[in-house]
Amino acid sequence: MFTSRGVGSVIRVVNASRQKHTLPQLPYEYNALEPVISREIMSLHHSKHHATYVNNLNAAEEKLAQAQAKGDIQTVISLAPALKFNGGGHINHTIFWQNLSANGGQPSDALLKAVEKDFGSLENLKNQLATSSVGVQGSGWGWLGYNKQSKKLEIATCQNQDPLQATTGLIPLFGIDVWEHAYYLQYKNVRADYVKAIFDVANWQDISSRYENALK
Repeated sequence: MFTSRGVGSVIRVVNASRQKHTLPQLPYEYNALEPVISREIMSLHHSKHHATYVNNLNAAEEKLAQAQAKGDIQTVISLAPALKFNGGGHINHTIFWQNLSANGGQPSDALLKAVEKDFGSLENLKNQLATSSVGVQGSGWGWLGYNKQSKKLEIATCQNQDPLQATTGLIPLFGIDVWEHAYYLQYKNVRADYVKAIFDVANWQDISSRYENALK
C-alpha cells in the first residue's frame, strides 16, 4: 500500500523522467533555400519562432504535470489552449523544415499516381493547394494530407497552429506555413508570390516518404 510520501515520490520520479521537447536541427543551412526563402527569414523562423513554441510547450507541460499531481482539474483544463497552440506549432514546423529542400527531386511514382488519380495532375494539385493556402484568413497553414479511411489525398487548411492530424484526422504530407513571419520580410503582403515560389523548394522525396508511410 502506498503512503502519501510514497505517492509523492512516484510523482516526482515521473515528472523528473519527462523528456523535454527540443528544437530540431535543420537538415540544411539557413541560406540553403535562397532565393525562395532568405537566410534572414529562415534564421528568425527557426531559431526564434519555432524555439518559442518549444519553450512554451515545455512550460505548459510542466504546469500540466504539476496540476495533475495536485488533482487540480481547473488548471488542467485551462492549459489546453497553450498545449494545442504551442504543441501544434512544434509539430507543424518540425514537418515544415523536412518538407523543404533546395534539391527535393520529384514525387515518387506511387505519390504521382495518387496525385493524378485524386487531382488529375501534379499541376492541378499545386494550383489547388496554393489557392487554399493563400485563402487562409489571418494566420494558419495549407496542407496536403492523406485520408486513411477514404484512401485519398486531400487538401485542407488549419487556423493558427492547429495540427492537421489532431484537427482533421488527415495524415500530414506537405504543409505551407502562411503565417506572416514565414514570408513578410521578403514577400511583404503578397502571400500568393510566396506560396507559388515555395513549390520550387518542395522536398518531394520527404513528401513521398510520408505518403508511403501513411499507406502502412
